[in-house]
Amino acid sequence: MQEYIDFISQNMIMVVVWVGLFVALIMNIVKAKTAGYTEVTPAQVTQFLNREEGVVVDIRSKEEYKQGHITGSVHILPSDIKNGSISSLEKYKASPITVVCKSGQTAVASANDLHKAGFEKVYLLKNGLIAWNEANMPLVRGKK
Repeated sequence: MQEYIDFISQNMIMVVVWVGLFVALIMNIVKAKTAGYTEVTPAQVTQFLNREEGVVVDIRSKEEYKQGHITGSVHILPSDIKNGSISSLEKYKASPITVVCKSGQTAVASANDLHKAGFEKVYLLKNGLIAWNEANMPLVRGKK
């Protein structure tokens, strides 16, 4: 036991770093298990769209949406989702809904809000439209 105490006292910085990493790992696992959404790949999104009558909710700005969006996607701002102004999505309550943003980071809150609003199958495109483009998936450009 004395060896452990000596090791910890001589390597305090390393021990603190390892404890911090361990706590961060546990928090990440707990957060993933309690999230109201599941992260999916571009291939899975395509499957939802083609086989399960899913819908993509694009939460980027209007200008970004016009520059390129997934075919059939619905453009809704995060503020509208937070306020509950999502009447255009009510018919998709039981369908797979995939929330998309540019990088996959800002869509997390919107995905959780949709889950809280009663949507059963909420998904998040992992790494957002960046992953979609890297997978060479098509985008619709212009007004919609």
